[in-house]
Amino acid sequence: MFRARSGLRILIVTQYFWPENFRVNDLAEALAERGHRVTVLTGLPNYPAGRFFEGYGYAGPYREQHAGVRIVRVPLIPRGNGGSIRLALNYFSFALMASLVGPLRLGRDFDAIFVHEPSPVTVGLPAIVMKCLTRAPIAFWALDLWPESVAATGALRSPLLLGWIARLVRFIYRHCDRILVSSHGFIPKVLAAGGEEGKIRYFPNWAESLYGPLPRTTPPPAPLPEGFRVMFAGNVGAAQDFPAILDAAELLKAETRIHWVILGEGRMLDWLRSETARRNLGATVHLQGQHPASSMPAFFAHADAMLVSLTDDPVFALTVPAKIQAYLACGRPIVAMLDGEGARVVREARAGIICPPGNGAALAQAVLALARMSDAEREQLGANGLACSRSEFDRATLLVQLEQWLAEAAHTQPFQIMGKKT
Repeated sequence: MFRARSGLRILIVTQYFWPENFRVNDLAEALAERGHRVTVLTGLPNYPAGRFFEGYGYAGPYREQHAGVRIVRVPLIPRGNGGSIRLALNYFSFALMASLVGPLRLGRDFDAIFVHEPSPVTVGLPAIVMKCLTRAPIAFWALDLWPESVAATGALRSPLLLGWIARLVRFIYRHCDRILVSSHGFIPKVLAAGGEEGKIRYFPNWAESLYGPLPRTTPPPAPLPEGFRVMFAGNVGAAQDFPAILDAAELLKAETRIHWVILGEGRMLDWLRSETARRNLGATVHLQGQHPASSMPAFFAHADAMLVSLTDDPVFALTVPAKIQAYLACGRPIVAMLDGEGARVVREARAGIICPPGNGAALAQAVLALARMSDAEREQLGANGLACSRSEFDRATLLVQLEQWLAEAAHTQPFQIMGKKT
């Protein structure tokens, strides 16, 4: 049996990486800590604001070291305001530049390639290029389903373009040696899109080690309103259904002790800000902006309920939003406006109240029900969620499993190079 601790040479291909805030940061650092030589191929950081982070630009830097991880960057077009054309340019500029420039900067000394795909699926293309050059197998972590997700958010409606993307997905899946899915619900879709059953593995998200329950006496990182706080943390995007969230806030406007605290940025933030003002909700809806991940547990400690939401679309019913694991790990009660796999996790954990997606009235009733519970009842929901986090989404257990899969692919599986076994 191959011992993963002897150290693999792992290339991680991801459009997003530190200082952008994604779980792949924690994964790369953890693999490096466990004795692997980790290199990350990524772009210039610009998510979620749509502009390059301070200290980055077309002049670079293109080579960095962070937490024991070697970072190789390539230029890309920033995502800007998140409009469809700008996003398409952002996605394809990274795929093109990572495919052309990446091999020149990376070398060919890799045992395995790990692809992080929260969107776009085009991140698989430079990985395939590197596989052809290095003969290293690919493990593709599918955190989003294409073309279903772009169709669900309305970002793309053309049947012709959606068909092209479907063929691209089939091409990418066919050249992967392992396809890791973050939700059981993804498996039928991946199979239908050309993934082979023997290559598919369930690999859920986890909460980074920084997440954990903190006492209410922990100082908040920023001033918070007094009262019952419903807190949302994450991307303020089309998929999170902020129109329905504001409908709920408007229905509960008379309940002045109930406050909605939004932590994050995204393409819907300007709309959210203007709509909050138009509906005269400024007294109960509080837009706190983006904060570092390290401050989230301290924020969560002051939340009476953590909100997770997705729009009412069949593809989102297959998804388990990554924020659920963070909420569970911090031991806070959850109000979930979604269905399918995400709702199942919250329900089976007995960690909160679930209501149908897209239903602001039902969300208002769920929040009201939580607000009327005793402190002890809400604390029990949080404790149930923490127990689920520790048993089902344990970080160390999942990392060991990933090491084993990468080692098996690198040492015991035939390599699939452009459709031919070698």
